[in-house]
Amino acid sequence: MRLVHNSLHDEVAAQLRERIFDGELTPGTFLDEVRLAEQLKISRTPLREALKVLTAEGLVRHEPRRGCFVNEVTEHDLDEIFPVLALLEGRCAFEAARKASDADIAVLDDLHQKLARYAKAKRINEYYATNFAIHEAIIALADNRWLAGVIGDLRKIVKLSRLQQLHAPGRLEQSFSEHLAVFAALKARDPEGADAAMRTHLTRQRDALRALARAQSTRLA
Repeated sequence: MRLVHNSLHDEVAAQLRERIFDGELTPGTFLDEVRLAEQLKISRTPLREALKVLTAEGLVRHEPRRGCFVNEVTEHDLDEIFPVLALLEGRCAFEAARKASDADIAVLDDLHQKLARYAKAKRINEYYATNFAIHEAIIALADNRWLAGVIGDLRKIVKLSRLQQLHAPGRLEQSFSEHLAVFAALKARDPEGADAAMRTHLTRQRDALRALARAQSTRLA
């Protein structure tokens, strides 16, 4: 498909990003510039600019004299990223508790009711989507573009792991309970409580991902 967007390299970056997240371009894959330029029907100049964008995001790594590869996120990477995410999203929850209006709380209440239905039915895909919407709503309520930007970048790296923590035994129920704790603090306009509850939520996500990685490693051994 020919790309005709005004900011061509941004459109190329978006397409490559989607292919990475969909698993079409797996971690470690060599990004052949000639082949990709032919596929996208573009010159190599906007492609190289797009690869620079993805490299800055951490989705791609550039190796001198070898070229670009889809990045591989390690357990060590996740161990370093999740404490930072917990601090940042905890701060978002803190600010959201201070700034949320009654109308904002009502919107969050609707989302949590959906979350409850999906948790009870064990509809993990729908739960994930609603979970994401809740996190995004809390980040928006914090109204801090710097926090939002850094969180967005870190989430992209985490997404490379392709492990879904809700598939860990008992994690779905635990996650829902954690969300209720965050929401209770938001409703109570308790910034410190919301911060602590959100940090606990992110820390336990990392624990669940670690358990899944260990289980996967054992199966492959």
